[in-house]
Amino acid sequence: MAIAEQLQEFCGERRRDLVRFANLQLRDEALAEDVVQETLLAALQGSDAFSGRASVKTWLYSILKHKIVDTLRSRRREVPLSGMSNADDEDEGFETLFDRRGFWATEHKPHRWADPEDSLEQQQFWQVFELCLDRLPARTARVFMMRELLGLETAEICQELAMAMTNCWVILHRARMGLRLCLEETWFTR
Repeated sequence: MAIAEQLQEFCGERRRDLVRFANLQLRDEALAEDVVQETLLAALQGSDAFSGRASVKTWLYSILKHKIVDTLRSRRREVPLSGMSNADDEDEGFETLFDRRGFWATEHKPHRWADPEDSLEQQQFWQVFELCLDRLPARTARVFMMRELLGLETAEICQELAMAMTNCWVILHRARMGLRLCLEETWFTR
């Protein structure tokens, strides 16, 4: 199947996922739509360069991530940041993970995982991972995705979201802990 046909097929089935991913980062539905359109246009224009070493999905998400990073960087230069949402929602749901001394609460103590390498190779894992990411508070998920999926440096995230470096590290820690707990409950101990 030609790359143009694969792109059409993928876009028909998963375009909504691309827009959702972009909107989570950009917090602007119209801008997310524009970035996805730019991504699809870039993919069509660069289809001759597609070597097939990765899946079409991986290739498109890679282009989308670069478009999002470019957009975030250009927005930072062009538009002053306005007030951000209150960080109080970040604590939601995490206080029950630990006891009053800061140790794991017995009922939430991490379990030993099965073979994680086998799990990572399974497509179902990534579906569960996305569901777990959706369960995090929106700002926590956004910071995690900016750092781990988009590969932005912490300083860039802090500048984009107008937050202190220590707050960013705390949010990243909470995101990882929340994802770990969710994955243990829904994937690794099923």
